[in-house]
Amino acid sequence: MSSIFSLTMLAESIRIAVPYACAAIGGVWAERAGVIQIGLEGILLTGAFTAVAVTHATNSPTLGLVAAIGAGVALSLGHGQLTERARVHAVISGIALNLLALAATRMGLRALYDSASNSPGIEAFRFGPTGATGGAMLLRVLADPVFFCALAAVAATPFVLQRTRFGLRVRAAGENPVAVASVGISVTRVRLAALAVSGAICALGGAHLAYDQQRFESGMSAGRGFIALAAVVVSGWRAGRAALACLAFGVLEALQIMLQGDVRKTAIGDLIQTLPYVATLLVLALAPRRAGAPEGLGKHAAD
Repeated sequence: MSSIFSLTMLAESIRIAVPYACAAIGGVWAERAGVIQIGLEGILLTGAFTAVAVTHATNSPTLGLVAAIGAGVALSLGHGQLTERARVHAVISGIALNLLALAATRMGLRALYDSASNSPGIEAFRFGPTGATGGAMLLRVLADPVFFCALAAVAATPFVLQRTRFGLRVRAAGENPVAVASVGISVTRVRLAALAVSGAICALGGAHLAYDQQRFESGMSAGRGFIALAAVVVSGWRAGRAALACLAFGVLEALQIMLQGDVRKTAIGDLIQTLPYVATLLVLALAPRRAGAPEGLGKHAAD
């Protein structure tokens, strides 16, 4: 029981929560601008693969991180071009984005590493003590540069959305795109800008996921993008609440890992593995329907 209330548990919770939080904040940016974004899973996966591929080729995790962010921006903008200019339904575009990312990363594994499952190991960012538990693990998690970038994104998003002209335009494009267009502001450009930010932050989470494992594994996003989207909905499209929801999920997943222990190969162990996902379903079932959703979510306006 003491291991549940320990520094190791805290470190595990934060480490696990970072990819979820990055994807959720990315989802907030897209959906507050009025664009339905179910492609978070694909952007996470693409960010993870790009980070590993570039890091492996250059021996520079910094270049890998920059490349991952660029790939996330490109993929998110592609989604925006389809939804805002070609008027493709956002749900269809998001599904296509996820399938494209899954297929492209598997093809990349084959082409670059002649493997169907995983890449070679890489040397990622490693700061702080080398201990595997307790305070040493917590310090190492908190010293991770990707964690700092994610923390900055979480902290800056509410301020930018609420206190800046750009944030005002993003929120207006999500609430009433017709009114925004009527005063001469391009709704499409505002939404594309928000999607660029969304893709960058979400891909940051993918890079963290890959660097944490020090390799890329096929399908390693494992539904994190969809859980992050659930966090966005449950939080009422508020960045701070979404990040807290992701931290709560990180705690549940860390708890699941610690509770497994000796029961890993038993039926009880299998049941414990479902704990985070059952909790997510329960929260979604009990959450108010569309409470806080932007009024213009999924709606188009002629620029």
